[in-house]
Amino acid sequence: MKKFCKIYLPFASNELKRQMSYKGAFYLFILVSLFGSFINYYLWMAIYGSSGKATIGNLTKNEMVIYVFMVYVTSSIVTITLADWVSEDVVKGSVAMNLIKPIDYRLSLMWRASGQMVYRFFVPGIFVWIGMEIYKVKALGMEVVSPVTALLYVVSSFLSFLLYLLFDFCFGMVAFFTTYIFGMLMAKEAMLSFLMGQLIPLSMFPSVAQKVFDFLPFSSMVYTPVMIYLGKYSGSELAFVMGRQVAWVIFLYLLGSLIWKKVTKRLVVLGG
Repeated sequence: MKKFCKIYLPFASNELKRQMSYKGAFYLFILVSLFGSFINYYLWMAIYGSSGKATIGNLTKNEMVIYVFMVYVTSSIVTITLADWVSEDVVKGSVAMNLIKPIDYRLSLMWRASGQMVYRFFVPGIFVWIGMEIYKVKALGMEVVSPVTALLYVVSSFLSFLLYLLFDFCFGMVAFFTTYIFGMLMAKEAMLSFLMGQLIPLSMFPSVAQKVFDFLPFSSMVYTPVMIYLGKYSGSELAFVMGRQVAWVIFLYLLGSLIWKKVTKRLVVLGG
């Protein structure tokens, strides 16, 4: 274990240092993302105000406020793109070096992503989370989230983090066939923002569509931890949704291993 950490921990620490070195770009990312969250907030407040309904899609107006900002916190720490890193390594030819090094390429990427995730959790995740809790108590008159619920949310978010990374690694393997996947990355992010419930809570959709979403892994990436935070799952249902996250993590890990073995056999290095 000590040797394992000695090999892969530098990937996380170096990425953390890199994030701290380029604060301006990251704070711009925060500003743009928060701006989008506030747009969603005012949009949903207008929808609730004009609908005259106390509950829409199993969410009250107050719960929607929490949903909007917890989606921001969750997606900030979960949605870290590996596919772009894979594509860059393929184009530069540096991916070939990883085949002769005594490291697991996928693990090195995941540890690198974990360094970025830690930074995003503390800047700005934890501050937005605390601010949202203060607003929830002071302005909405709701209770502070219980320690058990907060812990379940953190565990579910970590599973979501692994799930997103493993899916993105599989998606990044497309770079071995096209070498340039910028357009596909943009399309993927747009699609996932919809399927993960970032734009519209999945509970807003008809029951048939919800069953389709439940069958796919994307609802487990952001929507599930946020709904756990809101207390929408309990007992056997809670165990099921978290078990589903674990099952998808295992499946995508095995799928990624299979794809990695296939693509490395046809590796074409551009540059070097």
